[in-house]
Amino acid sequence: MSRIAVVGGHGNVARHLLVELRRTPHDAVALVRREEYRDELERRGAEVRLLDIEAADAAAFAEAFEGCDVVVFAAGGGPDGNIERKRTVDLEGSLKSIEGARLAGVRRFVQVSAIGVDDPLPDDTSDVWRAYVEAKRDADAALRASDLDWTILRPGRLTDDPATGHVHLGPNAARGDVTRADVAAVIAAVIDVDATIGQQWDLVGGDVPVHDAVRRG
Repeated sequence: MSRIAVVGGHGNVARHLLVELRRTPHDAVALVRREEYRDELERRGAEVRLLDIEAADAAAFAEAFEGCDVVVFAAGGGPDGNIERKRTVDLEGSLKSIEGARLAGVRRFVQVSAIGVDDPLPDDTSDVWRAYVEAKRDADAALRASDLDWTILRPGRLTDDPATGHVHLGPNAARGDVTRADVAAVIAAVIDVDATIGQQWDLVGGDVPVHDAVRRG
């Protein structure tokens, strides 16, 4: 049994993940910045620890990871049009999580990114979208360059449709939609499969059961 620290523990994917982890032998630790989230997340089966991703330094991240065996970075600045938060949350939050994991002695790290962030951007790309893509791209590059046991998942366009239990997972998937619930199921599945270490996969809806897709890679 492992204890899983979920950075961005009140996010849309993260809340599905907390429910998924209840179906496993693992314990979830939701890291959030607001005390008001505690009751909801405890009902989802998580231990709640307070962590302000933007204000905290790497040492505070390491303290928040105490007693954990896995870090899942599932935080995002959200669709609020705030360019600065794409840097402070999506990039710097990831960088501090990586360093915090190293300081805390946590080897296993799973990061939720986005499909296609290494692709060149058109000249007419909006400033907000460019900031988001570049933040995710640079966070992934930093994780790949680390000595952690990492897995990077790059979902397509996220939807709130019910889970299908079936996905397409691979290094170069065509762009497509995927439910947040299915993304959460994949995160929960890769934690226990050592063959996923060092893998960066696109993740979209498909016809392969989640656990089979994870094992096929």
